[in-house]
Amino acid sequence: MSRGKAGWLLVVSLGCSLMSGNAQQPAAATPQQTQPPVGASLPDASTERFRANYLLGPGDQILIRANEVEELGERPFRIDGDGYLNLPLLGRLKAGGRTVQQLEEELVRLLRTYVRQPQVIVTVVQFRSEPVFFVGAFKAPGIYPLQGRRTLVEMLSALGGLQPNASRRIKVTRRKEFGPIPLANAVETPDAQGVTVEISLGSLTENVNPAEDIVLQPFDVITVERAELIYVNGEVGRVGSFELNERESMSITQVITQAGGLTRDANPEKARILRPVLNTSRRAALPVNLKRVLEGKDRDLPLMPNDLLYVPRASGWKKTLGRGLLIGMPIVSTLIWVVIR
Repeated sequence: MSRGKAGWLLVVSLGCSLMSGNAQQPAAATPQQTQPPVGASLPDASTERFRANYLLGPGDQILIRANEVEELGERPFRIDGDGYLNLPLLGRLKAGGRTVQQLEEELVRLLRTYVRQPQVIVTVVQFRSEPVFFVGAFKAPGIYPLQGRRTLVEMLSALGGLQPNASRRIKVTRRKEFGPIPLANAVETPDAQGVTVEISLGSLTENVNPAEDIVLQPFDVITVERAELIYVNGEVGRVGSFELNERESMSITQVITQAGGLTRDANPEKARILRPVLNTSRRAALPVNLKRVLEGKDRDLPLMPNDLLYVPRASGWKKTLGRGLLIGMPIVSTLIWVVIR
């Protein structure tokens, strides 16, 4: 497949019944949100979102299928330099700056003059520039034209960076025909059709001219997942979730500290870790004696991504006894003071 602008072919089919939408465009680059070409890996959910928001522009070539209007489907049409299509029956029509869906809806509106219930499918068969794909927890995920020599940091800045809940690890996947990724930790993809590497966001932002700020190549797929979380529930100061960031795990004491410690009603001896069972919706319960862990008598177990640490409430008699001691101590002190006097 050629690297030129005319060197890749792609089918993006959108039914006219879909709702239209406009993608928010960052100032430094215009996203081309559509389905990736063969060989690019883009998750299905992201693919659907991008297909719904592809912005057409000069140089794009499209195929139009419309029921009972065979003239439109005889050949592909290229959008000219002013952003217009010259179509049989309909004449000159503005296409540049519209999403694929918006163009379909406009064609449906115009064809109602000739067809009672027109149905239109627009297929993008050739794109105006070579793309890179930003997938996942970016502020403006999408497919962007690679114009000139652009580095990873430059493109991240152009699309507004990452969402607040994004992972601190960025994955870059490159097709084999565009060469290696010049980093020591780059590895071959499982299908042997490319290379992939994980890059620390800290390395990109905290160092001057970091090696990880690689020059992007056409069809690179840059992916960032949502941050992996650990959850805490029950008798703690603050119930909620805590991000692992770049760590693979967090210790129990670290999580308890971030959660504001235990409440006075907690039963730390009966705490448990609820750990997801792979490929199921179940969780395995791992008992843990928090009292002994916090006293340094038991091992401070690591909590893994998606683990839930649960601290139960003390049983009735224990709680009553504990509160009784708290109330009883001032009374005993008062009696002792009276006897002494």
